[in-house]
Amino acid sequence: MRRFASRAAIARKGLDRRLGPARMQRDALAVPSKGWIKAIREALGMTATQLAGRLGVSQATVSNLEKSEGRGAIQLATLRRAAEAMNCTLVYAFIPNEPLEQIVQRRAREVAAEQLRPVEHTMLIEDQSLTPADRREQLDAYIRDELDPRSLWDRM
Repeated sequence: MRRFASRAAIARKGLDRRLGPARMQRDALAVPSKGWIKAIREALGMTATQLAGRLGVSQATVSNLEKSEGRGAIQLATLRRAAEAMNCTLVYAFIPNEPLEQIVQRRAREVAAEQLRPVEHTMLIEDQSLTPADRREQLDAYIRDELDPRSLWDRM
């Protein structure tokens, strides 16, 4: 179990390092309201007919591509072809809203708290409730010693 956690932690650390700069640029990388195809095409001064010629399709097809991108229904392969036709590179990525390690740690705390809730309830009934510091220590120990990292995402 710990080997799995260690490999996952190493993978998270590497991805966090690679994706950190992208997270900082997330707003700049957001899809323009008219979509990337139309925004780049217009910025290049290229007509839909000219892009159609470069793609080997009709002008109506380019119009449909731009609309489908706006709806989020376009295929990645189609986006890639359109990007290449305009001398661009399609970059496809998931950019976490926060470091992956923070996501995992928060989820571990949520799952641990849920799993420890019955014990905490029993202790409360027996007038043995924990201080906030003791509760944090109990959660940390449970996460470190008992929680299977592979089970973090079993439930919502």
